[in-house]
Amino acid sequence: MRHFRHKSRLALVLLFALLKFCAVTLHAQQKPEQLAQASAGDWLTVSDAGKYGESWDQAAGLFKAAVTKDQWEQALHATRAPLGNLVSRTLQSATFAKSLPGVPDGEYVVIKYDTRFEHKLSAVETVTPTLDKDGKWRVSGYYIQ
Repeated sequence: MRHFRHKSRLALVLLFALLKFCAVTLHAQQKPEQLAQASAGDWLTVSDAGKYGESWDQAAGLFKAAVTKDQWEQALHATRAPLGNLVSRTLQSATFAKSLPGVPDGEYVVIKYDTRFEHKLSAVETVTPTLDKDGKWRVSGYYIQ
């Protein structure tokens, strides 16, 4: 009986190790565009909820170096409030780039969404996540046209 328990525990440990390896491998196989889109989606959810200070907290270091939290809250409120609530957002494109105008070279994904707001039925949102120093994708730019 003791031998059976030992083998069961060993099998369970091996199973967990295999699952962890598979999860890490799958994450590593995701394209930068996919990882950046997930990050952008989370960030947009926070912004859509009017949590502008929290969106600054979640932004990339490059973003935080360019604008203070107070400036960001004021600018985003002035931009988003007149548009009203989000109606829909559809991915238009996601393009990986190592070089963009006005920012240091790095890893970026320029994501464009066709977006409808309550008071603006046709807009294009551009969200640009960058691979931050800690290896996580974070938003470094946001524009609405």
